[in-house]
Amino acid sequence: MGDEPHLVDRSGRRYRIDEPRWRGDDGSPLLVAPLPGIGREQVDTGVGSQWRYAAALAQPHLAPVSLGEGRTPLLPRRFAGLDVAVKVEASNPTASFKDRGVSVLISTVRAQGVRAVLADSSGNGGSSVAAYCAAAGIDARILAPDSTSPDKVLQSRVHGATVDLVPGGRQRTADEAVRRSARRCYAGHNWHPAFLDGIKLIAYEIWEDLGFRAPTAVVVPAGAGSLVLGCAAGFAELRRAGQIDRVPRLLVAQPERCSPLVRAFAAGADHVEDADWPGTIAEGTAIARPVRDREVLRALRDSGGAATAVPERELRPATLELAGTGLYAEPTSAQVVPAIARFDRDGLLGPDDTVVAVLTGSGLKASAAMARLLDE
Repeated sequence: MGDEPHLVDRSGRRYRIDEPRWRGDDGSPLLVAPLPGIGREQVDTGVGSQWRYAAALAQPHLAPVSLGEGRTPLLPRRFAGLDVAVKVEASNPTASFKDRGVSVLISTVRAQGVRAVLADSSGNGGSSVAAYCAAAGIDARILAPDSTSPDKVLQSRVHGATVDLVPGGRQRTADEAVRRSARRCYAGHNWHPAFLDGIKLIAYEIWEDLGFRAPTAVVVPAGAGSLVLGCAAGFAELRRAGQIDRVPRLLVAQPERCSPLVRAFAAGADHVEDADWPGTIAEGTAIARPVRDREVLRALRDSGGAATAVPERELRPATLELAGTGLYAEPTSAQVVPAIARFDRDGLLGPDDTVVAVLTGSGLKASAAMARLLDE
């Protein structure tokens, strides 16, 4: 394979980039090997979606399955006394950041001749896979926890996907999807390397949004940690290409009721430990055993970042605070607001920082949870 783009597993084994494969022979998750990145002259400004950065992809000549994802607003707000630029990912076609990765994932499997896929999700990822499969003419079967927001299940079904609800929570759904993967092409966004290659384009977009500069810190909610890894990969490529001087600190928020990455980070561990977690209203980040835990923890530490657990009682006021500024974000996204205050108190953020906070999804897709907030 030489210096050509390729995939690599945790053991260091290399795989062809065009193989229909979602994990390594050792059972570990695959990553796209580090790429050189692109400069501003390689941004195709005539394209009004994230595919303007296609030259940065491992397979830059893919025929895109696109619904116009990316180019989401970066809006000024003030939280905890700090000026923060808020990346509103609810403006994506299916109203979540997942569209960025799913667009590249489905483009990849379509190019490989796949005509039917299996995916698992707590909601946003599944509805995104359903929409992009509909656009690509691919049959989709989605597994989701039986506690998933009805709005997200409905969206998947309206797009023509078959949705199987799995009892027992998000982790059991993920385990069931892996079990079924022997019978149908698995396009699970938490496993597939093409998904992360798409998510990394948010880093290029933030860079362009800021006048081709990098922020000093990016605050994101994390479940499986794809935004952490996407930002780490994208900003590392920009640094490699000589476009920025340093990678921003990656600052992670998880709900206290499901915060395995925070616990592992605080303990200095390189992986999460099994634990039983109670339910949380921040359903999009309720993942007890993130597939790429080792890689996420390494990315946090390499960036000089940090992680914090947000108590459940703080999710309601955070969601309403965002709504009070015109931003209708689901509680999963809103946890970045109290996280910013915590990072500020801990001296990890200050008035001289350029801070970007990512709001991952819309309150419109979690109407039952949003209604409960008003009743509290």
